[in-house]
Amino acid sequence: MSPLCESYLDADQLDEMEPFYPLRVYVCDQCLLVQLQEYVSPETIFREYAYFSSYSDSWVDHARVYTDRIIERLQLNRDSCVVEVASNDGYLLQWFVARDIPVLGIEPAANVAQVAIRKGVPTLVKFFGRATARDLAAAGRHADLLIGNNVLAQVPDLNDFVAGLQVLLAPRGVVTVEFPHLMRLVAGNQFDTIYHEHFSYFSFLAAERVFAAHRLVVFDVEELETHGGSLRLYARHVEDSSKPVAPRVRELAAAEEAAGLRRPDYYAAFEERVKDTKRRLLEFLIQARRQGRTIVGYGAPGKGNTLLNYCGIRTDFLPYTVDKSPYKQGKFLPGTHIPVHAPEKIRETRPDYVLILPWNLKDEIIRQLACIREWGGQFVVPIPEPRVY
Repeated sequence: MSPLCESYLDADQLDEMEPFYPLRVYVCDQCLLVQLQEYVSPETIFREYAYFSSYSDSWVDHARVYTDRIIERLQLNRDSCVVEVASNDGYLLQWFVARDIPVLGIEPAANVAQVAIRKGVPTLVKFFGRATARDLAAAGRHADLLIGNNVLAQVPDLNDFVAGLQVLLAPRGVVTVEFPHLMRLVAGNQFDTIYHEHFSYFSFLAAERVFAAHRLVVFDVEELETHGGSLRLYARHVEDSSKPVAPRVRELAAAEEAAGLRRPDYYAAFEERVKDTKRRLLEFLIQARRQGRTIVGYGAPGKGNTLLNYCGIRTDFLPYTVDKSPYKQGKFLPGTHIPVHAPEKIRETRPDYVLILPWNLKDEIIRQLACIREWGGQFVVPIPEPRVY
């Protein structure tokens, strides 16, 4: 049972009833889509959202590098049209704007979209699907490049969303989507990335099947290190023969087959590893507290809230956590009610251990918090297993 992981609380909400929902993951034995049951509508989750992409320096840099490479690969210019769905706070499209390439962001969270607009990134405050795509296409807008980063998992009506991509894409256009790779999630024991705001988790086999159902051909794929291991898919219309399918498309499909993603025991073994990680993290925290050591958190990401709630870690173990986002500072984590402070709090209290909750940004955070070495502090990373740095 878990609360919505991005539903941060104000102090006056701490004595109110808080909804918890079953957090159970299913895999379809036909199409291999790994999915959660939908308990809460997307409108409830995403109309006002607490995640701002630009607070991660490494993620913004990832977007900049992608921009440079895709502009060169597709030869984009001032006559091109670039559209990003779930464009967040303009973290990516700002780089295209800087190169004088026309862009449009589509973002359902009004509070986040306003930040993008202030950056000079034109943004439509809407959910994306067939209807939005048809409206834009009818107005003569077709995307030469259509981007969807870390949104596919957050779409409850997957067919409507991918059908919208097909409608909005120009005849010779390219879709690129990035999402955490299910095979890397399982191999890296990344169970904390499973939460209600994500409706699906994708293997390459499942994603390719969804795109094919809407006459989109995956013609290339890249394996990335972001978010603990992601895939970037490149897709085109079936009719566009100008982009041949790269060998690594079939190579990755074969690798997933060999790893056992079509077999039920692949998923059952993951469940047992998750339980063992919970026990080992709690053993570490209990021993540290009994030795009189102090432990605080770094970050207030959705994945951290899954971890803390599943493991039953509250203020008896973590008196507080910190986050760079002013939106989260002064609030409390859902379920555990751990307070969120600004990062400066760590220097004030000089803890023995800092538990890094956004472990995918481990290297960035360890660099930013090098000051804890002054008093002998150490970092703890919980995934794939508890480890002290």
